[in-house]
Amino acid sequence: MSDSSRILVTGARGQLGRDVVLALEGAGRSVVGLDRAGLDIGEVTVVHEVMSELRPAAVVNCAAYTAVDACETNVEHAHQVNEHAVRTLAEACSTAGAHLVHISTDYVFDGMLDRAYREDDATNPQSVYGRSKLAGEAAVTDVLGDGGTIVRTSWVCGEHGSNMVKLVRRLASTGAPMSFVDDQRGCPTFTADLAPALVRLADERIGGVFHLTNAGAVSWYEFVGDILDASGHDRSMVSPISTDELDPPRPAPRPANSELANDRWAATGHSPLRHYREPLVELAARL
Repeated sequence: MSDSSRILVTGARGQLGRDVVLALEGAGRSVVGLDRAGLDIGEVTVVHEVMSELRPAAVVNCAAYTAVDACETNVEHAHQVNEHAVRTLAEACSTAGAHLVHISTDYVFDGMLDRAYREDDATNPQSVYGRSKLAGEAAVTDVLGDGGTIVRTSWVCGEHGSNMVKLVRRLASTGAPMSFVDDQRGCPTFTADLAPALVRLADERIGGVFHLTNAGAVSWYEFVGDILDASGHDRSMVSPISTDELDPPRPAPRPANSELANDRWAATGHSPLRHYREPLVELAARL
């Protein structure tokens, strides 16, 4: 029988995984956080052995291959980590009776809608990364059904790891002007708010797909301006360009519209996550 309170976090040294572990520890919960060295979710025998030993009530899977552009040339590796390894983890969860919360992405959509994407909108990934993540979603659903929760999120930033907030602050410190695209829109999401929400989903064990982001949708150009403001820099340091003007162009196509409507999160009785500017200001103060 599974431990009625223990939660296993995979990818626990990553940007999101570290904050999920911290959220659980802060709440006095029983948590085991394992990075790739502690648990490579692609190792079938090891995954089943670890799950059999720990018997967690739930697993929050933050392990993924997220190098979007590199995925275009590392197709097999992308699918190994984001699809096949996820199936292995789902099968081990099924055997152990653990609920799986799996993190997915806005890249499963083509970005062509003129409104925010809802959970039941048709998917149509345009990149290897997006296709591999969608295949991972399918693996969770195929193996676990309602025993798995898929959480699509976007533009993730936090205190740990690499992200846009840290990049912009580093660029700003040089004093050089910068340019970011103004024709790609999405919802910045901060791990300080996302991590506790994932814990709630793990506890509630509600299956299916959730979109979960901070409130507020902006272009990358606008977001960079907000980062500059929050960091005490002049937002005039950034200027807008179009995706077509990127030099060199990015190998992987990005969805022009990445905005995710958090409809199901609200429908299941949860309060919306804060507007992204609030956790942005808090993060800028900590860095």
